[in-house]
Amino acid sequence: MLLAAVAAVGAKREDYLGEWLAPKWGDFSRGLLGAAGFFGLAWAFARAVTPVGSPREIWLVSLYSQIGDPRVLQLHAPAVGAAIALVALAEELLWRGTVTQLIAERVGSRSAWVWSAALYALVYVPTMWALRTGAGINPLLVVAALAGGLLWGAMARAFGRLAPSILAHALFDWTVLMMFPLWGAGAHG
Repeated sequence: MLLAAVAAVGAKREDYLGEWLAPKWGDFSRGLLGAAGFFGLAWAFARAVTPVGSPREIWLVSLYSQIGDPRVLQLHAPAVGAAIALVALAEELLWRGTVTQLIAERVGSRSAWVWSAALYALVYVPTMWALRTGAGINPLLVVAALAGGLLWGAMARAFGRLAPSILAHALFDWTVLMMFPLWGAGAHG
């Protein structure tokens, strides 16, 4: 959050913040489509890579055990929603905004969003050991961060601002945490 606050101040000073966050017609639809598409990919990935009964299913079990029971989270939906929105805003400002802009100044804007996505995934590498199980290290958050970083970065590049990617990020997180978890009772029913 501190880095995101610094990124927001820097973006405001450089006159990027207003451009990045300015809402435009179609942002919600674009965000919803991005979230739905990413959820479809995550659901297919979970079914293919971590199917029920496989040794890799424990990867999802360990991840959701850290997150908590969706039924408990649902009891606190307003607070969870606010936290999700704040985290999505912070991560998008930092990674798809400031980091991408800094990289673009060095390598050009055509590939900056890809480099930013790779760095975003790299930040999640320690979770592979933090969530490790008897089945070994757990790469799920790194894979999710790379896929999300690529999608949200592509959205930011295509639309020239962050509002659609912020919405897609927040809606995706809400979906996998509160509505349709990728593992557990709600995932198979």
